[in-house]
Parts: sequence; C-alpha cells; structure tokens
Amino acid sequence: MGIIVNLDVMLAKRKMSSGELASRIGLTQANLSVLKTGKAKAIRFSTLSAICKELDCQPGDILEYSDDEVE
Repeated sequence: MGIIVNLDVMLAKRKMSSGELASRIGLTQANLSVLKTGKAKAIRFSTLSAICKELDCQPGDILEYSDDEVE
C-alpha cells in the first residue's frame, strides 16, 4: 500500500481545521487537501516541517508506511 497520510487525525487531535492549518503554513487549501487524501506524489521537507511545527508533532505522527499488498 505504501505511505499513509494521517494528517486528518492530527488535525482532529489538535482541534484545528484544514483551512486554519493551510493559512498558518502558507499553503492553499487545495494543496493541503491533496496531501490529506494521500494523492500527493511528494511533500517538501519545508512543508512537512511547517506542518509539524503548527501541529506540535513529529513527521511519524503524520506519515506512516504500510507494506500491505493489494491482490
């Protein structure tokens, strides 16, 4: 399956909307939505760092690897 994005989980834990996070880190809501849904092909370290700073978390709280294969 690959990389799983748990950004929505962290947003809920911090009681923050995606719009608020997007404005705080200087990202459009559309780009944040692409990241939240796991459709992003890449993420810049500067963006990941900004997200972690605003949500007071570690990259591993947002990104997780799963080796499950779909048959």
